[in-house]
Amino acid sequence: MTLSPLADLRVLSIEQFGAGPWGTMQLADLGADVIKVEDPATGGDVSRTVPPYQEGEDSLFFESFNRNKRSISLDLRSEGGREVLGDLVRCVDAVYSNLRGDQAERLGLTYAQLGPLNPRIVCCSLSGFGNSGPRAKQAGYDYVMQAMGAWMSLTGGPDEPPTKSGLSVVDFMGGYVSVLALLAGVWRARRDGEGCDCDVSLFETALAQLTYVGTWAASRGYAPPRLAESAHLSIVPFQAFEAADGWFVVACAKQKFWELLCDAIERPDLRDDPRFVDFAGRRDNREVLVAELRSVFRLRGVADWVETLEAAGVPVGRVNDVAGALADPQVEARDALVEYEHETLGLVRQPASALRLSGPRPPVRRGPRRGEHTEDVLGELCGYSAERVAELGTRGAFGPPSELSA
Repeated sequence: MTLSPLADLRVLSIEQFGAGPWGTMQLADLGADVIKVEDPATGGDVSRTVPPYQEGEDSLFFESFNRNKRSISLDLRSEGGREVLGDLVRCVDAVYSNLRGDQAERLGLTYAQLGPLNPRIVCCSLSGFGNSGPRAKQAGYDYVMQAMGAWMSLTGGPDEPPTKSGLSVVDFMGGYVSVLALLAGVWRARRDGEGCDCDVSLFETALAQLTYVGTWAASRGYAPPRLAESAHLSIVPFQAFEAADGWFVVACAKQKFWELLCDAIERPDLRDDPRFVDFAGRRDNREVLVAELRSVFRLRGVADWVETLEAAGVPVGRVNDVAGALADPQVEARDALVEYEHETLGLVRQPASALRLSGPRPPVRRGPRRGEHTEDVLGELCGYSAERVAELGTRGAFGPPSELSA
């Protein structure tokens, strides 16, 4: 039988809401055993009660970030909870957390604190601003990071206010970056026998994604403008255009695409115009060229233009709404949605992981109920008997006795 790619990886994750759970779900989707630690004093992961489509502690929001995981209830502030944590650390490859920058150390989740229990342990922290520096104690959220990381200054039209992305993209990128760091740490620990800390921040993730714009600004003092119709800063045409009945995007990232576009729209005069002959000329004469293209594209509908430009080999795409994106034939062809039945929520359908390796995908399981796997995990990993679990329960390890899953 073929094992899942990460079937031999076990991660203990002190996580909630978006960025951290998104990151560890990528590991779980690849077969890792992700054990989600939930605080019984606060009702566990706050995303369990995020509306809409929420009933009790079951919500579609929570399902979007927590499929294929196991959950245990554990109070890390109690003596018993700390004792359980120590035993679990001896049995896992990594401890992951997405907390405020100063909280990992306060809760005893750093390599200096856990390394004596397991020298190979990788302690991965994802926080707003990292575990050091003047902002380490500040809470960090995606919206704040899009503002502070300059993303909002780059998004929106020239006469519009700074605008955030419609999705929590910094959170999701932070999740990806943090588990990439975790995997690198585990690889090194298995090779060299010594674990480490991974200190990943949302702020630095946002800065890193500035890429060429950040390079231009840091190297030459470049101040990027906000351009109309989501236009690219230097490549023309590479933006959204309005058709007779909607919007679509044209992306002429190569000279050949520009030439193919001119042929497809039956405007060889634009291709031969010396003002538009190369990248630099089209950028310098952006306003004149884009005005010409706007007048052409408004004459026909989106479907007509997309069909015409696709046939000509020009990169083009309809500006879909969410339902339209999910209905694209590519989605069905590549099984890009997963589904399962949930006892409370009924049928749950959601985008599948974008991480694809050859071989069968691991089966998809619903997100765990809070504390659902506490006894199973402690028996399986730590060898706890029912009596040991009960004794720890009386010492507050799992919160009130009723919090322990039967």
